[in-house]
Amino acid sequence: MFAPGARDNASMHDRPPVDITPDILLKAYAAGIFPMAEDADDPTIYWVEPRARGVLPLDRFHVPKRLARTVRSDGFEVVSDRDFDAVIEGCAAPRRDTARTWINARIRDLYGALFDLGHCHTIEVYHEGRLAGGLYGVSLGAAFFGESMFHEVRDASKVALVHLVARLRSGGYRLADTQFLTEHLSQFGVEEMPRHIYKRHLAAAITERAEWGPPDRVFRGAEALAALGIGRAET
Repeated sequence: MFAPGARDNASMHDRPPVDITPDILLKAYAAGIFPMAEDADDPTIYWVEPRARGVLPLDRFHVPKRLARTVRSDGFEVVSDRDFDAVIEGCAAPRRDTARTWINARIRDLYGALFDLGHCHTIEVYHEGRLAGGLYGVSLGAAFFGESMFHEVRDASKVALVHLVARLRSGGYRLADTQFLTEHLSQFGVEEMPRHIYKRHLAAAITERAEWGPPDRVFRGAEALAALGIGRAET
């Protein structure tokens, strides 16, 4: 999640057949594997299995004070599952540091199918009526696998992350997978977990049940922070 290109810490597998289905994709997630593409113009995808997995401990999620104040101010409107296509379009857009993206047409189609099946979700952040940032990921049992996030307005993706974790905690999720650990994610408490330990946690999480919640459920900023155990005095 949120770390395209961080491949030194990963094992690459043979590229999957072109007839990969949403069911096969869910089975891959259950086995600790996820797909990527070389770039948007490459029609093929390959499997990735990190040697050390980025995991966000849901009970130790850290929200910097400035960000907590931004969340509490409700300067953004935060919703879920309203516009998957716009979110993945934002995530696939070229970044400032690179014109390449790992999200190709096949990735879009597969995750769109998972969205239609209720296994893919978005957090969308709107500012002055337009989509300012967001993220998407895969839900399986009580595990959530973050895929990608983007922002057009400062702090929009960070606000999306705060609201995501609030939703996961409220819904009884047990595992929040970020794929890789980056310097950016480390500020929120993301840690690396060795593959064999990660797979043990994964196997337990996907057998449990969690609730994403209704699509029209909107957390106000103060409510999201309260779900994370953060009171007004801490902001």
